[in-house]
Amino acid sequence: MAFNISALKLPTLKIGSNGAAVSAWQSFLKEAGYPIGTVDGDFGKISDTATRSYQQRNNLPVNGVVDNTTYTKALSDGFLYKVPNLTAAMLLAYLRFGEAEVKDLQKSLNTILVPDLTVDGDFGARSSQGLAQAYLQRDVRLRDELENLLSATTKQKLGADFIPAMDILNAYAKRIRFRLSGPHWYDNFPTSRSISDLASPFREKVAAFQKALIDAGAQTIIAATYRPPQRAYMMHYSARISRGEIRAENVPNMAGVDIEWVHYTNAVAVQAAQLMVDEFGIGGNPVALRSRHTERLAIDWNITWEGILKIKKRDGTLVNIGAPTNGANNTALYSVGASYGVFKLANDPPHWSVDGR
Repeated sequence: MAFNISALKLPTLKIGSNGAAVSAWQSFLKEAGYPIGTVDGDFGKISDTATRSYQQRNNLPVNGVVDNTTYTKALSDGFLYKVPNLTAAMLLAYLRFGEAEVKDLQKSLNTILVPDLTVDGDFGARSSQGLAQAYLQRDVRLRDELENLLSATTKQKLGADFIPAMDILNAYAKRIRFRLSGPHWYDNFPTSRSISDLASPFREKVAAFQKALIDAGAQTIIAATYRPPQRAYMMHYSARISRGEIRAENVPNMAGVDIEWVHYTNAVAVQAAQLMVDEFGIGGNPVALRSRHTERLAIDWNITWEGILKIKKRDGTLVNIGAPTNGANNTALYSVGASYGVFKLANDPPHWSVDGR
């Protein structure tokens, strides 16, 4: 392959280097199984040793220096998608798409997209959104469709590199498609269902209350304890976008959450947000960015029993509790929970917390 590595603007890395490029290189080595330690953006002795190991394994000059020779091999091994601030325009320049080839790609995408992209040879943010949308619509069919749509002139210019270039472009399109908001984000930053993830001393209070419930014959099914702030962020803004309270382009970024709220059209962005709301089971409920769940100070659980529940309060007092035989609506059980320091929020059926909020 004769791709244009200079288009990626990769700095030479060696002992003493630091920054985002070093972090990307360390992350690449770590995922490849090299002992890199912490990804900290500081190219020290550990990074030097791991780099030399990579070079030796791949029959490269073993010097601990990440230069174009080492980059060329690493790019073919997947480092390409770790290049800091990689844009579609940079990628296409790397693949040796000139202005004419970019226009050809934009024309090809316009057979899929509504409305059309401007065919200007500038594959900027709008064209990148179009590429992601095209993958969203065509999925695994996109690669072959684009290969058939691109002109003979483009294929002739790229020559033997055309097929690998299409493979790389398709892989990139898939990556940016899955950055788009949508129900697939549900599996990221999962909510805990473990009491052990609650903050002390609330954790011990909940455990004591649960023991009393189980000893009395009740059943407890935990739905949620700790909700990571990243999950709260996704829930909060998907709800707000779907309700028309904020436009996707105005949603602030959150460190560590590589979600793209802005789609090719606003209508698609709103639809994706609504699908997230449905997947998260939010309904019409408000979702705070910060709550007792994100503070590790709340538990959502279903508590049920049959007949009379004979349960001990924190001080050992035995209480007989009848109907309703569930924790959502039984005020007598609320009082028992309060004796342990676990307080019920009356208008949220499964929710108990450190202070009833």
